[in-house]
Amino acid sequence: MIQNMELYQVFYITAKAGSLSKAATELFITQPAVTHSIKQLEAKLGGQLFFRTSKGVRLTAEGQVLFTYIEQAYHFILNGERKMAEMHQLTEGEVKIGAGDTLCRHFLLPHLQTFHEAYPQIKIQVTNRTTREIIALLKEGKIDIGIVNLPISDHQIDVQESLEIHDCFVTGEKYKHLSESPISLEYLLEHPMIMLEQGSSTRAYVDQFITSQGHTLKPEIELGSVDLLVEFARSGFGISCVIKEFIEAELMDHSLYEIQLKTPVPPRRVGIIKLKSTPLPAAARQIYDKLLVKSTE
Repeated sequence: MIQNMELYQVFYITAKAGSLSKAATELFITQPAVTHSIKQLEAKLGGQLFFRTSKGVRLTAEGQVLFTYIEQAYHFILNGERKMAEMHQLTEGEVKIGAGDTLCRHFLLPHLQTFHEAYPQIKIQVTNRTTREIIALLKEGKIDIGIVNLPISDHQIDVQESLEIHDCFVTGEKYKHLSESPISLEYLLEHPMIMLEQGSSTRAYVDQFITSQGHTLKPEIELGSVDLLVEFARSGFGISCVIKEFIEAELMDHSLYEIQLKTPVPPRRVGIIKLKSTPLPAAARQIYDKLLVKSTE
């Protein structure tokens, strides 16, 4: 089917545009040529790909299935072109990184600042998603590198361990007395708990730990960001679970207090991930290598 690559391009552009005339304009060909190409592809594949509407064209169910794969291939082709353009010197290009809000702010940002100073002409695109969503974006070719919370296991993904992090429980002045000596997890859970919303790898890891200790977590408040966890704990709403390495300033100025557990949550690591089967573009390789060097220092 390699000889039909131009037909797939017409199909992809038409699906994105939702209009035969718009696709023709973007492809610099006539509308009849677009229609002919689509009919050729439909004949070769043995099924209808589009149906007409009053506003243009829409994908059929079969067309939608094909589009899912063609879109992935399209992104991989673009990545290949970017890599070739960037091979000689980092005079232009783009690097696409996926990272959660917290890891972006506390782990990735310092590295990006150094990189941007050295290569200001390289465009940096950072997408904030959960670990699960970042893995999906990586497989679709929409990002080059992911910064995620471990553990993860996926045979398509190359995982490099980086910074060791510690989940801890913190509070403000209202429950400061809990920080005076180590307490049991059971006693901790008798107090109002403030946790990240379900769906994040961090929440899943802490949930799993609490379950392994024979307890059930029933948060009083669930929030969407670590910054909110910090603010709610500081304001006296209860006890938040956060990453200790990322709240060192708050612990130092005593706006938050760490609650020591008799059985602490086991440490875990930040992971730097990429696809095993796809070489990194030059700009992404530069950042990836720097992240690996920093993680071993």
